[in-house]
Amino acid sequence: MFAYVARQAIYTVEKDVFAYELLFRDGKRNCFPDISPDTATSTMLTDSHLSIGLENITFQKTAFINFHEDTLLYRFPSTLDPLSTVIEIVESVKVTEALIQALEHVRDLGYSLALDDYNFDPKWEPLIPLVKYIKIESSVVSNANDFVLGKIEKLLTAEKVLIAEKVETIDEFVLLEKMGFTLFQGYFLSKPEIVEHKKIEVALSSVIELVGISAKAEFDFDEVNEIFEKDLGLSYKLMRFINNPTLNKRQKINSLGHALKFLGSIELKKFIALLAIANLKGDKPMDLITTSLTRAHFCKRLSELLAFKENPPEGFILGLFSLVDALIDIPMPKVTKSLPFSEQVNTALCQKFQSDESPLSDLLALCIAFERAHWKAIEYLCSKLSIEEAQGFEAYYDAMKWAEDMRKSLPS
Repeated sequence: MFAYVARQAIYTVEKDVFAYELLFRDGKRNCFPDISPDTATSTMLTDSHLSIGLENITFQKTAFINFHEDTLLYRFPSTLDPLSTVIEIVESVKVTEALIQALEHVRDLGYSLALDDYNFDPKWEPLIPLVKYIKIESSVVSNANDFVLGKIEKLLTAEKVLIAEKVETIDEFVLLEKMGFTLFQGYFLSKPEIVEHKKIEVALSSVIELVGISAKAEFDFDEVNEIFEKDLGLSYKLMRFINNPTLNKRQKINSLGHALKFLGSIELKKFIALLAIANLKGDKPMDLITTSLTRAHFCKRLSELLAFKENPPEGFILGLFSLVDALIDIPMPKVTKSLPFSEQVNTALCQKFQSDESPLSDLLALCIAFERAHWKAIEYLCSKLSIEEAQGFEAYYDAMKWAEDMRKSLPS
């Protein structure tokens, strides 16, 4: 059986990743399997869903894990580390005396509890004293009246940590922060504030020039070498990047010419793309870079699987630049007008949340489906691309691990 796992970041006010919510399902049935009490949910998580290792999914961050009523009552996985796991009570549970006792037991074991999709219904009141975190959808409080504001104030007085869900815009983020929310989930980072202009510094102009050269099928090493030679900072980053043991365990690179030849045209094009993204980041959350790297490696892996012959590596570039609009606060259609990429890549970037007749668009749409745990979309897109779902999951997990390793080596 192949593991079906996805994660969604939970951000702090500073837009740093505080934790990841892990979404576990039993394949396409989208439910927990019917296993005996002896094996327990802990076996399901550790042997199936967490076969790649919890730490490889959360990268040492806290894990919020959804639990349904039956799991809480009979199959609680006490093998999970209470110091790094938050038990999330889903909205489908029925509040009974038995459930309350089960939650008290879980809490006494040292686990923190979170109540999902809280909507101020009185039925949840018996659970409030037991939980540390309370998750509320943005739409529930966006037009807050005195009743809602009073409830929120009462929760804050009780020292509950409020998590805003489905935060779609920066305006919502700011409003919720003022109301007392300190943790946030949603796609607001992918929907940037719209600004008319963004100044491009001189150093960045060299990077953009390199991107233009790398977008050509015929790669001019001499032209690239000239740009690196003129910019000591770029050369230093290239050397440090290649000499990192994560990337190069065979030999030391001692000269710029050696570095360029060592990488070769395709790998050098990837590095230039990485360099551009790193310089565009500014003060945005590092998780944007990690997500971009994950998408880049995922699209590259599947491009290879589908035997796409690319130079430049369009799958990699597509995934890497899929969040560039959020990095520079300019809508994607406007961004693509200045990117020296193919029409196919630019079209896929503008349609990143949907697939079309382009295989590249399908690759990016599939990666986003994995991010959001949209199982029906995963099934449909894998079928459309003629790949096995297991291959897709393997590629996605591999991409997450690669992205984390690469992030640590990314030039800054």
